[in-house]
Amino acid sequence: MKTGITMSISATPRLVANTARDFPIPSSNCAVPSDAQAYSLNVTSVPQGPLGYLSIWPSGKAQPLASTLNAPTGTIVANAAIVPAGVNGALSIFATQKSDVILDINGYFAAPGANGLSLYPTPPCRVIDTRNVSGAFNGVLSVAVEASACAPSAAARSYVLNATVVPVTSLGYLTLWPAGESQPTVSTLNAQDSAVTSNMAITPTLNGAISAFSTSSTQLILDLSSYFAP
Repeated sequence: MKTGITMSISATPRLVANTARDFPIPSSNCAVPSDAQAYSLNVTSVPQGPLGYLSIWPSGKAQPLASTLNAPTGTIVANAAIVPAGVNGALSIFATQKSDVILDINGYFAAPGANGLSLYPTPPCRVIDTRNVSGAFNGVLSVAVEASACAPSAAARSYVLNATVVPVTSLGYLTLWPAGESQPTVSTLNAQDSAVTSNMAITPTLNGAISAFSTSSTQLILDLSSYFAP
């Protein structure tokens, strides 16, 4: 796997209800090569009302009887997905109701290469729970994953995390990215309804640490399940 990409693709105009639409990932501004076999994505739906479900699958294949996310209350919902590349590298998306959609790419899978990374599973481990440490935060928080009790290998180039927010109030979005890099215009999860919300995040690292940004006050829990390394 190749990680380190944190860029967005927005659907313009918004998705039409009950109509599939193709997204040509290699021709986007995310600099994903045409030989990518699958994409690691964060899919965010911004529905115009209650949304039964949204599905994403390889373009050119039959639409599966499966859902990527659900938003029955009409709130903004994000979910991580690993989706194989379809015809010409494109993906297809279907929503049961009108919805805007945002695709944030954080990596891709390709044939083995000199700069490729392999997945190393770890026992589930809690990296941080701000309820027991610094308390709720608003703005940027630095998290030293390598120096945590989980102690993943120093060779790790990306972490596979479950991110959970416990918002104090309505939370627009939370973003995770490599510490030391500029904050990207992407989101990891949304909790505008103030509910406890979780999502998987594959987050690259340059130095064993990552950064978190929250638009409003929230507790943050990060659980590590594996990492990518050479």
